[in-house]
Amino acid sequence: MKQGFLRFIRDERGATAIEYGLIAGLIALAVAGAAESLGTNLSGAFTKLAGKLEAFVK
Repeated sequence: MKQGFLRFIRDERGATAIEYGLIAGLIALAVAGAAESLGTNLSGAFTKLAGKLEAFVK
């Protein structure tokens, strides 16, 4: 029983899986933040372009 418990304590496979999960979560947050920023910038650019086209057509 003691031997099995010590083997369980020394096993690091679960810790590695948790670390990979945390890394994947941080990468997902970074991608989401970049996509939001890019979307905001694109929206502003298209609004500016629409304004210039509207002035050109009139």
